[in-house]
Amino acid sequence: MNKLYPMKFAPLFRDKIWGGQKIKSVLDMDFGTLANCGEAWVLSGVGGNETVVANGFLEGNELNELVEVYMDDLVGGKVYEKYQNEFPILVKFIDANDYLSIQVHPDDFLAQKRGIGNGKTEMWYIISADQDSELITGFNQKVTQKTYLDHLENKKLKDILNVEKVVAGDVFFIPAGRVHALGPGILLAEIQQTSDTTYRIYDYDRVDDKGNQRQLHTDEALEALDFKVYDTYRSAYPAIKNKSVEVVNQPFFTTNIIHLNKPIEKNYEELDSFVIYTCVNGSLDVKYPDGIVNLRMGECLLIPNEVKLIELHPSNESKLLETYIL
Repeated sequence: MNKLYPMKFAPLFRDKIWGGQKIKSVLDMDFGTLANCGEAWVLSGVGGNETVVANGFLEGNELNELVEVYMDDLVGGKVYEKYQNEFPILVKFIDANDYLSIQVHPDDFLAQKRGIGNGKTEMWYIISADQDSELITGFNQKVTQKTYLDHLENKKLKDILNVEKVVAGDVFFIPAGRVHALGPGILLAEIQQTSDTTYRIYDYDRVDDKGNQRQLHTDEALEALDFKVYDTYRSAYPAIKNKSVEVVNQPFFTTNIIHLNKPIEKNYEELDSFVIYTCVNGSLDVKYPDGIVNLRMGECLLIPNEVKLIELHPSNESKLLETYIL
């Protein structure tokens, strides 16, 4: 059997009512005939939406097919034991040209109770943001179910929601249960559990091109929501170059930021997991024992578990998200 190698995947593009042009103009991806593009799924094992390999001898194979064939060698022993033939991480780039719906995702327990697979915990890395761009994450005060429903009914929900101004480099961890929404002018990378379940709470009374409002999930969302208020919603991390800086460490995934301005070596001998590199700035060559792959902003690369030694050679100042499962 041929050796596994770092793999790129052909993105899947999503037309969204709130999407824009930045996936093409900033990330240099061609989304074809779509008028606007809200999301590019660059690594996905979501059923019916699996990405396919775009380089090497496995080109054209779907991600979950590879997991089924290569098992531990691709994803790691513990990961395969837990997730079987479904790849557990979904990586997207999102262009919010307008307000996204205010929404929440279920956790694993609620999703499984409802027969919809996994819950959805995610994180955002802000690649670029227009001046005064903002997003919603969590509540700004302690809220009861009744207070929440009163504000929702009277279209005053935003009064009790926490609003954050954002700049490039900001990170927000969004656990399942946390109410959230993006505002206009934000381009980001999203790392999340493999799930496509979203409960839409409020959509600004928008209509689509046929004059229909999008479906809301008021009742489903109610049981999913975490009404607690937290001290901080932004994930702080130190600005250190040329090493992995941890920003999220959760059972679902660990994500580090690597800010490169010189070559570094990575040794994954102690890690029993795949690694995903998501390039959020610049470009670099990724060298491994049997070859080299170029990675640029807007692309992601799946490093199989059996590939343990990597060199990162930036062609200019570059930033990567490094994601794996501990």
